[in-house]
Amino acid sequence: MLLKENIPISYIFGKIWRETTFVTIYAVLIAVLYNSYHFTRISIPIAVPTILGTVISLLLAFKSNQAYDRWWEARTIWGAIVNDSRTLTRQLLTFVDNRYDTVEERAFCERMAKRQMAWCYALSRHLRGQDALYGLQRLVSKEDMEVIKNYHNVPLALLELQGMDVRNAFKLDWINSFQQVELDNTLTRFSNEMGGCERIKNTIFPATYSVYIHFSVMLFILLLPFGLIEFFGIVEIPLVIAIASSFFLIEKMAIHLQDPFENKPTDTPTSTISRNIERDLSQMLKNNFNQDEKLPAGGPIKSKLFYIL
Repeated sequence: MLLKENIPISYIFGKIWRETTFVTIYAVLIAVLYNSYHFTRISIPIAVPTILGTVISLLLAFKSNQAYDRWWEARTIWGAIVNDSRTLTRQLLTFVDNRYDTVEERAFCERMAKRQMAWCYALSRHLRGQDALYGLQRLVSKEDMEVIKNYHNVPLALLELQGMDVRNAFKLDWINSFQQVELDNTLTRFSNEMGGCERIKNTIFPATYSVYIHFSVMLFILLLPFGLIEFFGIVEIPLVIAIASSFFLIEKMAIHLQDPFENKPTDTPTSTISRNIERDLSQMLKNNFNQDEKLPAGGPIKSKLFYIL
């Protein structure tokens, strides 16, 4: 996710340098031919590119809104994951009736909470097409690792282990039937949230819509110099470059926002959210179990100056 400050100009215009280079060469070429050869002095009414530009602006605005809706839905889902992760840990710490003098009960609460931390990290990496098992060894047991490494969908495997632990806790009379249902409902919400993220990830933005808009933008830019050169002369070159850059930037913004799980600066910051979840859940465990272990740091990675992942 891009931050509000310190976004370098090189990053912004680095996304459209190819298009800007092409437009610059094209605008200069039209200006040279127009001023050097009489038979190339072709101009069109400025109303033509104006009308075309207005229509394309509306289409780009619609595309940008749809892309932002996808990005915001992804962020909303991860906000729900934060809330439900805290809810799950709170339920564990209260449903077991604070009988932490029993080693097994305490181990059950810690195992479930740490497995939830691992689930967040695994889901983040799974959505970005990375190795979902990376770094989970510090949060889950060797036995759990042996189970989940056989699954293609690691977050799903972790949820399955969570459900099995809840069932065993009910059989051992650590929780009653009502508490089992509540914990299972929380796990169901995690499954729904994972499904929502996967739906966004696997449902591509309509390709024909993007291609048609891109061709329309290119047509508008190709016509623009002929509408400006008669009125502005050589000044049409910077004008065409400025107008074209604006359209290209809006188009690129929509393209980046429509895919919020691609490990790019415009992503939903799932890694940072996962670190914050680990910090909060570790704090809850420490306070209830009187642990002395050092808490993990939360928040963005400080080396990232203008975005967080």
